[in-house]
Amino acid sequence: MDSGTHLVMGLGLGGLAMIDPAVSSSPAVFTAVMAGTIIGSQAPDLDGLLRIKSNAAYIKNHRGVTHSIPAIAIWTVLITVILQLLYKGTLPWLHVLGWVLLAVVLHVVTDLFNAYGTQAMRPFSDKWISWNIIHIFDPVIFASHIIALLLWAIFGAAPQIIFPLLYAGLVVYFIWRTSAQRRLMDELPKLDPEHQRGESYILIPTISLQRWNLIKVLQDNSFAIGNVNKGILKWVDHARCSAHPAVHQSKSDPSVQAFLYLTAFACAEVKEHPWGFEVRWADVRYRHRQQYPFMATLLMDKDYKTLASYVGWLSDERLEKRLRMNTY
Repeated sequence: MDSGTHLVMGLGLGGLAMIDPAVSSSPAVFTAVMAGTIIGSQAPDLDGLLRIKSNAAYIKNHRGVTHSIPAIAIWTVLITVILQLLYKGTLPWLHVLGWVLLAVVLHVVTDLFNAYGTQAMRPFSDKWISWNIIHIFDPVIFASHIIALLLWAIFGAAPQIIFPLLYAGLVVYFIWRTSAQRRLMDELPKLDPEHQRGESYILIPTISLQRWNLIKVLQDNSFAIGNVNKGILKWVDHARCSAHPAVHQSKSDPSVQAFLYLTAFACAEVKEHPWGFEVRWADVRYRHRQQYPFMATLLMDKDYKTLASYVGWLSDERLEKRLRMNTY
């Protein structure tokens, strides 16, 4: 999920903690737990600091080790210990640890429902797990938290009532979204008049509850890109992946390696210039305004020597400006 959603979820979990008598009976414990759930709901995304090193380092590691099983335990213990030190050991540590643990786990679990995914099973597997059910910014999750928090803060509604109802409702919502995605996946071969045996589909959630982006992997390893809106399928693009020698050479570049490490839906195209080659890798899962903003691009001379490279989220226009700046 996005940072704003994780923040309101941290606040919501602090409200939910009021069902715990050890929390509701002590303002000091409540304050500590609220701080713990807010920090715990943000902690796994501290890998964002890798942007300081390089965009490639951030892309390759974001939602990686910081979202792993060992990291969940480390974040939980670290935050709990810091709170205990600040409160000079007066907190009921088991209660504080439990609510912090819930915040960290909920962060990782909700990220699994996005298309971006996480490496939540490390160290047992470094596979990226993405269930493609909830958009990275889900208006239902965000708005429901805002409403509950306003009812509590402004109208004095009992947190012991509104937050259990909020999270019970969200459990139902996640189940419904999962069921809707699976039903639509089963219907896709019937909705697609061009379907052939051996082709596979991947649905990508959008901010709309009725609209899904769709990727079809064709038998020649190219990609058909479309969307399904209220049960109506529409194809909008066909991405054919180049087999130019420059594509193979580009895979040795750290930016491209970081990109390919993250996605199994990468497709490359090559543009030849008088000075060399431009290899542009695009993640076909993310199509916006007829572009693929999540990309890795490499400029090479005719001897395949790197001139400039970039990996990340950019429009075509901003990418061209960025590469020109790096080249000169």
